[in-house]
Amino acid sequence: MPPLIGVAIVLLVALLFAIDRANKTMKRIRRRREANRRLVAAAAAAEAKDRQRKATAEASKALTSLIPAIHEHEIRHVE
Repeated sequence: MPPLIGVAIVLLVALLFAIDRANKTMKRIRRRREANRRLVAAAAAAEAKDRQRKATAEASKALTSLIPAIHEHEIRHVE
């Protein structure tokens, strides 16, 4: 009977260890999914910002092509 109790204790410890490893693995998976979700959101925001910047630059170019730029004059110094 005592060897069976020893085997049961060893199996119980092994089971608890396996449960602990499974919990840690699940936490790691959740953290990775959350990090991936944040990364995708940040990338989408950066792409939207880049599109907005390019659209603004294109609008500026279009406006400049319609309205000629003011030519620079030399700086006059008042004496």
